[in-house]
Amino acid sequence: MARKGKAGPKDQSISAKLRSGKLKIAVYGLGNVGSPIASVWLRAGAHVIAVDKSPEVRDYARKGKTLLLEPGVAEAFSRGLKEKRFQVYDDPVQTSSDSDIKMVCVPVLLSGSPQSADLGALVQVASSIAKGLKPGDVVVINPSVPPGTTEDVIIPVLEKSSLKAESDFFVVYNPERIYEGRAIQDVEQSYPAIVAGAGPKSTVIGSSLLSIIYKKGVIATDNIRTAETEKLLEGVYRDVNIALANEMAKLCEKIGVDFWQAREVANSQPFCHIHRAGAGVGGACIPVYPQFIIQAAEAAKADCNITRLGRNTNDSMPSYCVEQALKLAGGIIPAELSVTLLGLAFRGGVSDTRLSPTYRIIEELKRIGVGRITVHDPLVKADPTLDVKLTSDLAEALAGADLAILVTDHKQYSSLSGADLGNVPVYDGRGILDPRKFARLGGIGNRK
Repeated sequence: MARKGKAGPKDQSISAKLRSGKLKIAVYGLGNVGSPIASVWLRAGAHVIAVDKSPEVRDYARKGKTLLLEPGVAEAFSRGLKEKRFQVYDDPVQTSSDSDIKMVCVPVLLSGSPQSADLGALVQVASSIAKGLKPGDVVVINPSVPPGTTEDVIIPVLEKSSLKAESDFFVVYNPERIYEGRAIQDVEQSYPAIVAGAGPKSTVIGSSLLSIIYKKGVIATDNIRTAETEKLLEGVYRDVNIALANEMAKLCEKIGVDFWQAREVANSQPFCHIHRAGAGVGGACIPVYPQFIIQAAEAAKADCNITRLGRNTNDSMPSYCVEQALKLAGGIIPAELSVTLLGLAFRGGVSDTRLSPTYRIIEELKRIGVGRITVHDPLVKADPTLDVKLTSDLAEALAGADLAILVTDHKQYSSLSGADLGNVPVYDGRGILDPRKFARLGGIGNRK
């Protein structure tokens, strides 16, 4: 059973030691999770050592800057540098040697076919930590992982230090629970921390430590495997419910119903929470966690049919939206067609493009032989993996376009009108455009 914990005398002692520099926190990875985590600890007055595999990321951090569009991060870095509480290392082993608490914030994504969790970065960091691990150190694992990963994979790597978990050092699993664009707020204000330890000592230490920064408190689970699964359930819930919304939106198109109005009215009932339909599901979370669950189900020879169906439905949406959008092209043959895609980020308000449905839409347009593809995004300035034109200039993106497809729900797009787009036919793959402002508008869910 989950147990709530609150700060006590031990927390105050740890906090004092962190503020004085007697205890130092290492953050491995300054990406979308690590940068906010480092920032929260700096805001709490702790001494932080950060390390990242990217020289560019390290150089930015040493200047009090970040490549992320995450409020508060640059300010926290700058203040930490000014107060001599923030250091950026190149060597992950030295980072371990010079720190007492290690926060592992590297991502775990998918690789291979069939897709499975790629634990390479996580194992590499654990190996580096092991080489500098000392008695009494605390290792906190933050990324979402398949159930059993911490105990079956990571702890054995850490124990190559010749130290034993729970007796010589402590291991805590604390899944990140942040939403890009408000990550610091989510840690400090929005949610309780989920904590599980390699044993009772680790759980108590982890609860005491994390209650310092999580103002909503701490919920401790009985074991690490439960905490690992909990985080995946959060993602699966959203993925399956997005799939349900997509299925209902497609049905509404067939029967002549405005899905968006039906959804709004249905959600006035407090037990109903139909998610938003869309051109696809992206990011490093929602499309990934169901695959971890499916992987676990296959290993356990268990059924996981709803999760699989939801994933398949959401994966099919980019090609479905392309098929629907091309109906607006007025019969222009694909080779002569010029298509502009609005948005490369996986969702609005961020510059993160990981697993964005835009990539799948580009693949589909190429498959059918579309002659010219241009991508516009107000926040994504460059993408070396992209082999089509990317611009932040909307007029440039639309020059000569025969069709536009809105893929990302950036706020900047929601107020657009037909005149803003040069009266180019538009397919709204997110349901955010006002149909009264367009002469030729299609979109998911038959919005009227």
